Amino acid sequence: MRSWKSIGLMALAGASAAVLTACGSAPIPVATNFDYTTQQKARSAGHWDLMARDVAAQSLNTLEGVGVLRNVPVYVALPKHASEFDEGFREMLLTKLVQNGVSVLDNARGADLQISYTTQVVVHKSDRPYFIPGKFTVLAGGLMAAYGLRTEHLDTKLLATLGLAGAADFAESINAGGPTHTEVILTTSVKRGDQYLARKTDVYYLEDVDAPLFWKQVPPAPVSRFNVVNR
Repeated sequence: MRSWKSIGLMALAGASAAVLTACGSAPIPVATNFDYTTQQKARSAGHWDLMARDVAAQSLNTLEGVGVLRNVPVYVALPKHASEFDEGFREMLLTKLVQNGVSVLDNARGADLQISYTTQVVVHKSDRPYFIPGKFTVLAGGLMAAYGLRTEHLDTKLLATLGLAGAADFAESINAGGPTHTEVILTTSVKRGDQYLARKTDVYYLEDVDAPLFWKQVPPAPVSRFNVVNR
């Protein structure tokens, strides 16, 4: 007679086979997370300045790669209905370009190249997970696997290490303010006529309350006036 343990193992094996069979197909795609990534958050005008520095550096590298010299006249266009961010970012970008030896003009006349940028504010309605195991936890997990191959009876110490690593990731996320519902997509383009010579797109987190700084300043609609005539 088979023991209850053998019967249990057979049942478990059968259930596992059923699960694996079920995993072979699904009526709709199964949701998974992207690989671990990080995203910077723009929380101050000082961060805008760093964004302008990055845009200037990468745009110049791209232009040099296609043979465009820095003495070519350039004009930086201000977006239509510019937001507070748009106005500040343009001033910072102008400064970075001049500091890098670029010939920048204050009008489009005579400019061989035009640099323009656009922003799109994205507001998510879904919940924002505040913590995802990151670099400290991954590192500690790797150490746990390595130690587990060589030494036994370290479970308690290693789990404590993993817990501290998780706390370090959580603290780092706290210091950054955590993920928010609001992001901004910043795209910068360099064109000669109708030809794109360089293009760069970045995404940044924004504090939800800071979103108005990135909203377009749309002018109010004109007010229609009617004259009332008594007859």
